Amino acid sequence: MPEQIKLDAKQVTEAILATIEKDREKEIVSRRFGLFDRKETLEQIGELLGITRERVRQLEKAIVTRLKSQAQQGSITALTESEAKVIEQLKAAGNVSRISNLTDELTGESDKISQARVAFIVQLSPNLVSLDENDLFYPAGALKDIYKDAKNLNKEVLDIVATIKEVGKPISLANLSKKINKDQATTNSLASISKQLSSLNGDWGLSRWPAVNPKNIRDKIYVILKENGKQMHFSEIADKIQQSDFKRKDVTTQAIHNELIKDSRFVLVGRGIYALKEWGYKKGTVADVIAEILKKADEPLHRDEIVKRVLKNRYVKETTILLNLQGKPQFKRVAKATYTLADA
Repeated sequence: MPEQIKLDAKQVTEAILATIEKDREKEIVSRRFGLFDRKETLEQIGELLGITRERVRQLEKAIVTRLKSQAQQGSITALTESEAKVIEQLKAAGNVSRISNLTDELTGESDKISQARVAFIVQLSPNLVSLDENDLFYPAGALKDIYKDAKNLNKEVLDIVATIKEVGKPISLANLSKKINKDQATTNSLASISKQLSSLNGDWGLSRWPAVNPKNIRDKIYVILKENGKQMHFSEIADKIQQSDFKRKDVTTQAIHNELIKDSRFVLVGRGIYALKEWGYKKGTVADVIAEILKKADEPLHRDEIVKRVLKNRYVKETTILLNLQGKPQFKRVAKATYTLADA
């Protein structure tokens, strides 16, 4: 067994099932928890075994109750030993962990069946709290002496969601942990249990926020530009996306350029160079920028001052600015190297 594997979940699961005498009961538990294949519904198992859905539910409840009682008494040695390993790992993660993370750390595996086995072990262990998956939460495990029960664990996670909603924008793990008065490991573990939250580059936010959960090319471009903090050429953006941890990052440079053109969040500020509109940039040609500057100034400006102000909004050559000043009919020279709007 590789050194990094701390728990043989398959072996423990088989040892637990070995304590069940009736084959039909083993079949029900194995299929309901997805211990060797995908999880099955009460209806599917009932049809297979020739019994009603309700009877499957009753048998499942009775079997799990019996196994928990045996675990409480310490009569399932494999479960007692595995619980100690789970507790050790949970303490390292802040006393709570999403089952997928717990499985990866304990077994070195990330498949659904391995996760189902670890969740099964957690549910039966007397000193652990088990949180089942639903619309709001991923399956999780926690120390009972810290979180008491699943209801309290739910509340801890929902409090983090409420805190982030109140902040209204992505927040760093360090600042989030200060707000809820917990250490960073615990905060990170609790936040990862919520299906309403996502994290990116150390920041946590609502899953619907592109800044922490970019789902399409445009959102990924936004995240890259935001993170960079200044304008970028579209080829640079493409390189950053391809080097990132984003899912489906194998997009072409041309596809990224096309999305930059289409999305109003991005402004062309130079030849192939884009910036975020929220940084104060506006769409338009160099002539449009000059016109806006002269309009705001409400007085003639020297060409050097015009060039200086234009370069704050566009990444173009000085000669391009001067050619626009001298060649566009909307500008007129009123003194040596001094210009105003033609209709001023």
